[in-house]
Formats: sequence, structure tokens, C-alpha cells
Amino acid sequence: MRGMTTVDLVWFNAGGGHRAAAQALEQVMLAQGRPWRVRRVNLTEVLDPTGRFRRVTGIEPEDLYNRRLASGFTLGLAQELRLLQRLIRLGHGALVQRLARHWRATQPDLVVSLIPNFNRALHDSLALARPGVRFATVLTDMADHPPNFWIEPDLDQHLVCGTAHAAAQALAAGCDPQRVHRTSGMILRPEFYFGPAVDRRAERLRAGLDEATPTGLVLFGGAGSRVMKRIAQALPDTPLILMCGRNAALAQALREMPASAPRAVVDFTPDVARWMRLADFFIGKPGPGSLSEAVHQGLPVIVTRNAWTMPQERWNTEWVRIHGLGLVLRGFGGVGAAVQQLTQHLPEFQQRVRAIDNQAVFEVTEILARLLDAQGARSARAAADEAPASLA
Repeated sequence: MRGMTTVDLVWFNAGGGHRAAAQALEQVMLAQGRPWRVRRVNLTEVLDPTGRFRRVTGIEPEDLYNRRLASGFTLGLAQELRLLQRLIRLGHGALVQRLARHWRATQPDLVVSLIPNFNRALHDSLALARPGVRFATVLTDMADHPPNFWIEPDLDQHLVCGTAHAAAQALAAGCDPQRVHRTSGMILRPEFYFGPAVDRRAERLRAGLDEATPTGLVLFGGAGSRVMKRIAQALPDTPLILMCGRNAALAQALREMPASAPRAVVDFTPDVARWMRLADFFIGKPGPGSLSEAVHQGLPVIVTRNAWTMPQERWNTEWVRIHGLGLVLRGFGGVGAAVQQLTQHLPEFQQRVRAIDNQAVFEVTEILARLLDAQGARSARAAADEAPASLA
């Protein structure tokens, strides 16, 4: 196995997007038959291999963030982010040493970060333990939230950006243009490209939905959100698919809520792509993953931007406006009027949505292959330059 090229994909569980991106890249790399040994590296397990944090507190470190998402109480996250970044900087030396020990033991040939905030520590530790091995960061957000969130301009860091805006941010920050790589969107799981054909009429009837009336899909990540109850109450006459994730209490409350239009309340499922194929439009927060999934499935979107919107997701609403992909509200109090407006002009919105062609998961693997080829060529040149001296 050591003769194979080893590619490490670094992720953690704060939100589901980092894990989903790592899984998607691994699946595509394997399906393409790349001569790579692909490993998903959970940063939390590397930094806390004995689970000390969980033993002391009873929860994983990421649970603090994920519980905030589930409750919908995200006000103040921008200030908390700056505090977290200061703590990471204070612990930089210890982080680098811990990670360097990991890289020495595991010997990767390419390290790909799918996470923010820790990229300086990841880069410096890799340079210390494995000089010459390339480090790439794939943004799983549509935009950076500077400073020191995704982009570290003074590092030998290759950046893979899914929007023109993120690439422009990297160049404006002073990054080497040769290290800034552009893709056509966010990484999506392969099932969003290769899922089975769906008989929408039959499947909607089977789910208890109206076969002809425009149907909304409501999604707030894998933990759900209590704001979904407000949305459901505001739309009693609109057929809805309510994706509750692992929030069983929310699912039960939605099932008990009276409504005149049919509804499908869905517990946690990996088959989000199938449910999106049954819908006509999307309602949710402007997260880069769910927003990109909805658009790829042809769904115009209704999202909000306000003080509760996470700082790294605020630009996503500009992406919606720029491309005319849906409606951006200040709050879901106006969701009823928004649904009426969107459904009245549904064909026009759908046409603009279908113009977005996101092939990022395949483009990223090509970019990484080029980095590995360049790294191999550089190593070969270095070996050739050293040969005369070793023969002398």
C-alpha cells in the first residue's frame, strides 16, 4: 500500500458540510480509479485521540456549535469566531507539534483541508514534518470571512474556490494567482449527479403529496431547526416536504400541526437528493451545501439574511440575488408572500436555476491530480540535480 500515493482529506463535524465534502471527494476519487490511497482525517480525533474533551464535558467539541444551529440561536457567532481564532493562535505551537507527529507517523503525499480556521497550523505542521508535500485548502463556503478564516495569503497554500467572489478575495488578499484554483461551485455528493430517475407524479402521490401543486422543500441541515415550525404555521395551504434531520421532537411537532395542504415530514435520511427531485422550490437558510444542492436539483430558493445569519454565509444571499435564483427575506415572517411571488413566476426562476452547471466535485479531483503531478515532477528534478553530487 505504501507504493500508492496517499491523499489525506481533513474534516471535522462542525456542521455537516465538511464531512459531506470529504465523503464526496473520496467516492469520486475511488470511482475514477485514481491510483491514490484516500484517507479521511477527522481533525478532532487527531488533536484529541483519547476523547478527553468528551469524557470531561459529556459532548464532542463540535456539538457546542451544532446545538446552536439546531436551536436557531446563531446571534453573536461572529464574535465567538474571533475568540476561537485567538485561542487557535495562542495554541499554535502546540497544535503544530501535535499535527507534525501525526504527519510523520502517517506519511501523506498530499494534504487537503476542507475546514476553516486551522489552515495555518495544518500548513506549518506539514511543512515541518513532510517538507515538499503540497497543502491545498478547498473552501466549502462560497466566500471567505477574513481575516484568517479560510485564506492565509502568506502561506504556500493552494486554494480551491467555488465562486468567482472567493477567488477574487484570495487574489485581493495577496495570494499567488498560480495557487488560486477556480471551480464551478460547491462540492456535491455523487448521488446529486447519478441518482436514479424519479417518477415525480408517482413518488409524490406515494408520499401523500399533491401531484400538480407547487411543493416546497424545507431544510435546515441535519439537526433541523425550530424555525421550521414557524414556516409550517405560515404556509397551511402550501404542500411541503419538511426535512427534520435527527430532530425527532421537531418531526413529531410538525406531524401534529394542522394544515389544509398535504405534507411529508421526513426524519433523518441520506436520500436528500431524491426528496429534492420531488419538490418545486426550496425554503431554508443560505448554507452553501443545501443551497447548492437545491439549485443543482433545479429548485428556486427562499432564504433569509439578517443578524442571525452566520457571517460566512451572508454572501451566499448575494449569489442568489446576482443570479436571480430566488428570493432573499429579512425574516420568515414574510414567507407566505414570498411563496406566492415565487410560484407565480416559477418557470422564470427555474430557467435561471437550471443555467447553473456545478461540476465542482469532479473539477477538484482534477486540480488535485495536477498538484500531485507537479509535485512528482519537482521531486524528479530535485533528484536529477542531486545525482552528479552523489556520484562524485
